[in-house]
Amino acid sequence: MAAYQTVNPATGEVLRSYETMTADAAMAVLAAAHAAQPDWAARPIAERARCAARLAAVLRARKGEWARLMTLEMGKPIGESTAEIVKCAWLCEVYAERAEAWLAEEPVAADGRDHRVVYQPLGVILSIMPWNFPFWQALRFAVPTLLAGNASVLKHARNVTGCALALEVALREAGFPADLFRTVLADHEVTAALLGDPRTAGVSLTGSTAAGRQVAALAGRHLKTCVLELGGSDPFIVLADADLDRAVQGAVTGRLLNTGQSCIAAKRFLVESPVYAEFTSRFAAAMAARRLGDPLDPETEVGAVVNAEELANLLAQIADAVGRGARLVCGGRQVERPGTFLAPTVLAEVTPQMRVWREEVFGPVAPVMAVGDADEAVRLANQSDYGLGGSVWTADLARGEAIARRLECGSAFVNGIVRSDPRLPFGGVKQSGLGRELGWFGLRAFTNVKGLNLYD
Repeated sequence: MAAYQTVNPATGEVLRSYETMTADAAMAVLAAAHAAQPDWAARPIAERARCAARLAAVLRARKGEWARLMTLEMGKPIGESTAEIVKCAWLCEVYAERAEAWLAEEPVAADGRDHRVVYQPLGVILSIMPWNFPFWQALRFAVPTLLAGNASVLKHARNVTGCALALEVALREAGFPADLFRTVLADHEVTAALLGDPRTAGVSLTGSTAAGRQVAALAGRHLKTCVLELGGSDPFIVLADADLDRAVQGAVTGRLLNTGQSCIAAKRFLVESPVYAEFTSRFAAAMAARRLGDPLDPETEVGAVVNAEELANLLAQIADAVGRGARLVCGGRQVERPGTFLAPTVLAEVTPQMRVWREEVFGPVAPVMAVGDADEAVRLANQSDYGLGGSVWTADLARGEAIARRLECGSAFVNGIVRSDPRLPFGGVKQSGLGRELGWFGLRAFTNVKGLNLYD
């Protein structure tokens, strides 16, 4: 069995060592989940929902402990880690309240005596989750999937293994059946075998576009239902009539959430020419003023980049932009302290040929471009392989809505940063993914949508 370690990116300290499961051990976990699922599916939805409500209470009670674990493993500022746990509790409460109504049978008028659409669970769903929101992204999938009557096996990112195991503990403490939600410490080969096994009915992946292609290919080969939430390069459009105080605040928050390591972070800033210089100057000043430091310090606003490899990639993206003529307004350097820290960075006079515009930038780096008008902004916003989210900032709400409707993305916002909400659908188009999570869409994502037809 291969061994690996979790490492604190803020210090370089080794936190703990783990051993990867053998194929037999991982398959035993799958078998246990498969055995537990039919009894769970037979329970009334209201009973399943009560487990979700208890999970919310468990998360709130242990938020300090688990927020600290999250920060140690992946470098998120402790205030954001705490907020992530609280958001997960809210997710549980939303689904506990609404699951029964969202899964209710729907009558349909047709030619027989009684016609209904019913939603029935598929079985065991494999989830493959990333490190950047260790609790939220795993539970964003798991809570609705379990409440729909499925079981789940979680393969989490290795650098947040402590969080992965804590999630299993949390669900057991909340009263979910012991084998209904299980974590496997599996390598790529074993994960592929789990996906291909007949006892696995579907797969949900949150991760890179490259990983999404691989998982989609495997799911297609084995005819498994799949939901993919992949990379993003969200446009942030600032029109000349926008409230610049609000727009700058939104830009900083949207770019620096989780130290910029978010699929739905604002990543490409398109600003109408009349306000371009003022916005860029104020944006850079606000970015530079954010407090960078020890992620465990409650005053810290910018934490560590996840590892040295990602830091090197960010520095290479910045160097490419500067080499092609971009103006470095602030940041652009590794901070001289232990760990992997990058000063918040703003690049002006960016062009579409630069890597920071063409690629997903997963860190505290903001490329800014001037545009002549809203039509040019929309054209450049849509000139991307990605289509996860996007936002428009303007004093004219009707105009903002019209522009937001033209953006090729799964979630569009006017005068607000892109964010996920358990009451609304979440997902992307183009290379940003397939399917939807959250809302009733996420609850039904891994169900058999069955037509039930009765005739005299």
